Amino acid sequence: MAPLPGAELVQTPLQLYRYLLRCCRQLPTKGIQEHYKHAVRQSFRVHSDEDNPERIQQIIKRAIEDADWILNKQNTKRIFTSFLDTMALLLCLRLYIFFLKNQCHLIALHSAFNMKKILEDMM
Repeated sequence: MAPLPGAELVQTPLQLYRYLLRCCRQLPTKGIQEHYKHAVRQSFRVHSDEDNPERIQQIIKRAIEDADWILNKQNTKRIFTSFLDTMALLLCLRLYIFFLKNQCHLIALHSAFNMKKILEDMM
């Protein structure tokens, strides 16, 4: 599964470079986006003198696979974080309902105690 449409069309290093920068825009935060943009630029500089066509195709294939893995990892984190947020909210709601129910019981007990005290004072 390719992270963005058009991965199968990437044939040259320049196309790969543009493609990977577009992938970076899909990442959730500016900090993560900048980190991976920097990594893409560094890798492009490191391999800029590569002239073997087979090696270039290997690098392109591996870079697309890596981008796919990174985007899937970030998406999984986002889904998991959203799930945890939802579970925390449900827990808070359950605790709130629990305390409301117990508060009603406490109010009733407090009222009964006060009523007993009032009746005792009257006698």
